[in-house]
Parts: sequence; C-alpha cells; structure tokens
Amino acid sequence: MKIIEKALKDGRNTLSEHESKQLLIAYNIPVTREILVEDRKELISALDEIGFPLVMKGSSSSITHKTEKGLIRVDIRDEKEAGEAFEDIMGKMDGQGEGVLVQEMVKGARELVVGLTRDPQFGPCVMFGLGGIFTEILKDISFRVAPLEKKDALDMMQEIKGRKILEAVRGMEAADLDTLAQILVTVGKIGLENHEIKEIDINPLILAGSRPVAVDALVVLDQKEAA
Repeated sequence: MKIIEKALKDGRNTLSEHESKQLLIAYNIPVTREILVEDRKELISALDEIGFPLVMKGSSSSITHKTEKGLIRVDIRDEKEAGEAFEDIMGKMDGQGEGVLVQEMVKGARELVVGLTRDPQFGPCVMFGLGGIFTEILKDISFRVAPLEKKDALDMMQEIKGRKILEAVRGMEAADLDTLAQILVTVGKIGLENHEIKEIDINPLILAGSRPVAVDALVVLDQKEAA
C-alpha cells in the first residue's frame, strides 16, 4: 500500500494515527470521523464538518505516547477551546507532527483492544481483549494465528474473562458480534497481505452503542522485511 511504501521510503518504523486509520479504512474497518489540519483556516473548516463536542490530538509518527506528552484534548465544546487546544498541541509537538486530528467524540463506556503481532515462528497473530487503561493492568486477552474464520473470531471473544462486557448490560446494547468478528478476521488479513507490518494496535476500540469503532490506532513497520 502507498501509505506503507511512503513511510518505509522515509525511513520510518511507524505510521501516525491518521495514517494507521487510513490503512484500516482501506480494509473497511470502522474508525472515527476525523480531519487532519495544519493551520487555523483548516481548523475552522474541520470544526464545521465534525461538529461539537470533539477530540483533538497531535498526529505524529515519531510520538506514540500522546497522552503522556499532553497531545490529547477531549470534550472540546466551542471554537475558542478548539483554537487554544490547536495552538497548545502544535507547540508541544515542536515540528515533529504532521498536524492535529480533529475527531468526533465517540461515546461509549466499553473499551476493547484488537491487535496483530508478527511471531517469528507462526507469522501474523491476532489479539483481542479488554482495552483502554485496562489493557496493561488486566492483560485479559486471547490470540489466534491468522488467517481467521468467523468462528475463530467468535471463540476469541468468549475466551476472555471479561466477555460479559459484550452482552446487554446496565442499559447498554449487546455488542455487534458480527462486525467485531469481521474486524478480527480483517486484521489477520492485513497482516497476511502486508509483510512489512510488524504490529497493529487498535486501542481503544470503543463500543458506541452496539457498534465497534476504532478510536486510536498504531501500525508498526519492519524496515528489514521491506528490504
């Protein structure tokens, strides 16, 4: 894919969040509506298109821990807040980023993680589990070697301890398991079709009602594989 080819040609090992999501979109994985802006004029246009409330993030292939760097602003409610956030984020990136992502604010209390890692022996392996801040703490995840079929994906969902999060609970709809399964199958397909991809991290994948949406994504590349 051109996004991957360009990154490798530039000597990069990672795609930015925006580039990572462009890759997911190419494979029909649902992601947040977002616009990458580089100046105040583009910002105003993006605010009109995305609408409030919204999220703003610094988009950079060289900065992976956006929260720690103070590059994320959530629940922005008006143009004044957005302008201040834009200036602050651009300043903190200090020329390292490609711009600021103006992103719809996806509302949902349930956060999942979907990923891919390329094992030296087994090749691309797909991961599923509880996401957000709980990924590292709980490590409630399951794995399958790609390629996956729908049954494999559904089995993965039942293997995590927190599987009840996918059911109708506390007034929330049951997760759309068909779409969730298709995402897992597709992530495996991406790994099989793009040997330069070393890792994919979609975290969080938020359940907006029943619908899973990729809110953040990171794709790690392997320069050696490309060579």
